[in-house]
Amino acid sequence: MKLAYVSALCLLVSPLLNAQALKLDLDTSMPAIEKLYLDLHQSPELSYKEKQTGKKIAERLQKLGFDVTDNVGGYGVVGIYKNGQGPTVMIRTDTDGLPITEQTGKTYASTITTINDQGSEVGVMHGCGHDIHMSSFIGTAEQLITHKNKWQGTLMMVAQPAEEVGGGAKAMLKEGLFNKYAKPDHIIALHVSASVAAGKVAMKNEYTMASVDSVDISIKGKGGHGAYPHTTIDPVIIAARTILVLQTITSRELSPLEPSVITVGSIHGGSKHNVISDEVKLQLTLRSYNPDIRNAQIAAIKRITAGIAQSAGLEESLYPVVKVHEDESIPSTYNNPVQTNLVRNAIKSAIGDANVLETEAVMAGEDFGLYGRTDENIPITLFWLGGVNQQQYAKAIKNNETLPSLHSSKFAPDYKVALPTGIKAMSNAAVALFNQ
Repeated sequence: MKLAYVSALCLLVSPLLNAQALKLDLDTSMPAIEKLYLDLHQSPELSYKEKQTGKKIAERLQKLGFDVTDNVGGYGVVGIYKNGQGPTVMIRTDTDGLPITEQTGKTYASTITTINDQGSEVGVMHGCGHDIHMSSFIGTAEQLITHKNKWQGTLMMVAQPAEEVGGGAKAMLKEGLFNKYAKPDHIIALHVSASVAAGKVAMKNEYTMASVDSVDISIKGKGGHGAYPHTTIDPVIIAARTILVLQTITSRELSPLEPSVITVGSIHGGSKHNVISDEVKLQLTLRSYNPDIRNAQIAAIKRITAGIAQSAGLEESLYPVVKVHEDESIPSTYNNPVQTNLVRNAIKSAIGDANVLETEAVMAGEDFGLYGRTDENIPITLFWLGGVNQQQYAKAIKNNETLPSLHSSKFAPDYKVALPTGIKAMSNAAVALFNQ
């Protein structure tokens, strides 16, 4: 059955090469979309706290005629619009901001502050472009309803919270996203890019973003006086050895043809110059594409940490504790090639071949990949929406300058160009999937 479906889908790719793009009336709709963007940009909310953001999205979908359910998986929103018989196409956006104090110097910069879970005051900013995502999302919904005579089926709009902490997609799926509301035949999303010029789109078949795991390692020792190290088992030394050996997992245990990253991002231990402590704590991030590689990374970390502890003379009860934060783990994002080719061709028809670029996979992660890892094996496609001002991009390329990245306090997408591009791209991608 699956092979037959893929074969039939392949046969339908060719006619779409010459498909006519939707004629969108963006001159009329863009002022309101830009106003929404500025509002969202100036009122970001952290993960699991997107109450007002979800309310704004829900209200706009309701006004368009969607059957809307809010507070799904936290402050998630699901909008369903039935337009005759046909496939179900799901479009997803993410809604949460980041604990970053904005330093773009823009007149519309976020000045929001909040108290985080640790009790500290932090700035809040849409430093990953979720405000662009949501505004494009609403703009796309408007255009698809306006042009509903061009497609048939069920349009499923999903505004997902808590992407930045890897929990939102899991929470929405756990609440029965595909059982209570609709089971999609196709799922698509966009993500703004800090390395692609505004007005362009970039995409890739197959693996496009990495799996992400957060790992804590608690390395034990036997503390004592710094002047008498021979009476102790120093966890700082064990930690140092461990950090170095962990780097051999990628370089010596895994195939060089398989992408793998193991980064020790944090080390904490000790309290005073002349005291050998009892414990050192490490925090790691793991990245890969292949699930087998991810499992091999974790198994090797557990084996190596135990082995180094044993070699240091610790009894088994004091071997390091390795904790994988499974609640934060997300799989890699795999763009279904057949569907992605359909999406690519549709976007080319909308914004021109020269504005649709091929890109490389990145080791950043996105919980969007989870939607394609359910038992239903639904094809997914995520594409990159250029966000960098074209003049700024050209200057950076000419002078070999580094542009502000996603999650930078200075990231400021060119929304006046990125938004209409995103709406054109997503609207035409959706119609192509409805009409294949």
